[in-house]
Amino acid sequence: MPRSNRLSRRRFIRQTAAVAAGGVAAPCVVPRHVLAAEDSPGANDRIGIGYIGVGRRGGQLMGLPGEAQVIAATDINKSRAEATAARFKGKPFTDYRKMLEMKEIDAVIIASPDHWRALHCVHACQAGKDIYAEKPLTLTIKEGRAIADAAKKYKIVFQTGSQQRSMSANRLACELVRNGRLGKIHTVIGSNYPSPWLMNLPGQDVPAGLDWDAWCGQAPLVPYNIDLYTPRRNPGWISVWPYSGGEMTGWGAHGLDQIQWALGADEGGPLEVWCEDGPYKMPTFNEPVGRGTGNGIFSNKYKVFYRYPGDVIVKLDNGSQAGGIFIGDKGKIEIHRGKFVCNPPELAKEPIKDSEIHLYESNNHMGNWFDCMKTRKDPICSAEIGHRSCTVCHLGNIARWLGRKLKWDPAREIFPGDEEANKFLDTEKRKGYELPSPV
Repeated sequence: MPRSNRLSRRRFIRQTAAVAAGGVAAPCVVPRHVLAAEDSPGANDRIGIGYIGVGRRGGQLMGLPGEAQVIAATDINKSRAEATAARFKGKPFTDYRKMLEMKEIDAVIIASPDHWRALHCVHACQAGKDIYAEKPLTLTIKEGRAIADAAKKYKIVFQTGSQQRSMSANRLACELVRNGRLGKIHTVIGSNYPSPWLMNLPGQDVPAGLDWDAWCGQAPLVPYNIDLYTPRRNPGWISVWPYSGGEMTGWGAHGLDQIQWALGADEGGPLEVWCEDGPYKMPTFNEPVGRGTGNGIFSNKYKVFYRYPGDVIVKLDNGSQAGGIFIGDKGKIEIHRGKFVCNPPELAKEPIKDSEIHLYESNNHMGNWFDCMKTRKDPICSAEIGHRSCTVCHLGNIARWLGRKLKWDPAREIFPGDEEANKFLDTEKRKGYELPSPV
């Protein structure tokens, strides 16, 4: 049976059984073998879920709808995988590829570190699993293209964890911008998100049950240190290259995603990008440091600029960390997380008309994904959208590293005629961790 009919078939079976029972509301359990599809994953509307990465962020993504059934949990930290699996009476794994072989699993929630996410996503697509993947979606631009292409090829219902798209205030603010309430937009001010830096920390004993070699993944194998392994800890991998793009991709994946949405650039992007004060040469810290030490480098330096179609300039400076300040010839709108401010206030008083642009409406990001797994429609933040928003973050880092103006072709996703810049589209992967080609 085609994947597009799997979950809708389960809903049909449940409804038919209920009618046959005279409309009785009690659950009707259909054995797996009754379903026609050999790979059909469970009775009724229960959706089998597997986790890949159950650390800090993965643990925050476990408030699932009642129709979810957690089947398994994967983490390269064995004790963490076992604890999570036991919580749901599921099966623990340290090798995600083994978990993806389980036919009982319909979908996976991927909350692994940034340098691992692309490989997890592509392999899950190839295994036919629907995906909820945390942001930032990738470490590089080419990884994002591989994910988006794989999701399209294998008809995956893919939700990127840019949850601000499911906040009603954010949607309305973006609709106001899209419908011309500000007149012509000429400037958008975002936050001057810090880029990553390098760490050369002394080695420590690897904790029992942690596969450190696997954790390093595509990046070079380096000695274990708790201040690298633990996110948000002195400083943790979230601020360190080559595991992350720093807060440029961390918080930037929220704020720049809102800018993309409001500008109508979900399948496009800027045409130029440049940086003041560049090039930025990543410093190396040889001992644990607080995030403020590295992030402070960008307090008033290395500001990034983008030029979008229509000569809209996006400037990363002192704008909202989770959104942006949109300035037009009729006023401005400041978009934050879950709220916005208009100046003048009258800009928001006139309701959006039926004839005007209405953006995708979702009030529950995880719930939207579950709904779409049954309808087979695209969720509010598809793989393509998640990739495009993350690309803008990567462009900011590349502009800083090179310190000069770059032309960008959002259709071909290259720097035209710029061999030096195009080398930054991807990283060299450690052997055994390369992305499949073709996807």
